[in-house]
Amino acid sequence: MPRRPRVVLPHIPLHLIQRGNNRQVCFVADGDYRFYLDWLKEFAGKTGCRVHAYVLMTNHVHLLVSADGGESPGALMKALGQRYVQYFNRTYRRSGTLWEGRYRSCLTQAEDYLLACQRYIELNPVRAGMVEHPANYRWSSYRANAQGEEDALVTPHEIYLGLGTTEASRQATYRELFRSELEPGLVEQIRQASNGNFALGSSRFAEEIAAALGRRVTPGKSGRPRKLLEPESGDLF
Repeated sequence: MPRRPRVVLPHIPLHLIQRGNNRQVCFVADGDYRFYLDWLKEFAGKTGCRVHAYVLMTNHVHLLVSADGGESPGALMKALGQRYVQYFNRTYRRSGTLWEGRYRSCLTQAEDYLLACQRYIELNPVRAGMVEHPANYRWSSYRANAQGEEDALVTPHEIYLGLGTTEASRQATYRELFRSELEPGLVEQIRQASNGNFALGSSRFAEEIAAALGRRVTPGKSGRPRKLLEPESGDLF
């Protein structure tokens, strides 16, 4: 069965997930994280992508990006993946693939879902039981978005910029969002959209994306299609 085409459009935020093959560790030492982030910044600039949020876990990566072109995210992940795998294999004297197949992704409605997606990304270490608060995890964008820590990789989205008129007020408002946990239903919605390459947003948003791309961007009904039966006398088509 052919793989479903990517659901990507210019300037619409995209949540990306890249996992280690067979869930293997992708980051061993601090230097691994630093090299990955440096190359992410380099290739994001070269491919016309802006990174709004990120987290590097030991065996997978989450990114929230906006891109100038539909091919930009794919170009970013290809260049970044190749550079990092070369480094990782050379450093740890290994060979072969590091990443699991294709990265997973979903287009994200900015108005209602972008900040939820950022929280989902930055709360990953908390959900994994690695830290009690996202500020305690070094390899994410939380400290930049919530505490103003300098991070040249992060480009705030306009929805984030609308949280306040100053950097301090935006950061304070953003921190308040983390006082409550994401609803389980929303977490599952983000996971389903990201794993299935669907659109994350309202039904109207999904309809607009489907119309723009000319294909379905929401989950289909489970099970095999029902066979069409010959209509009996009196049945209506």
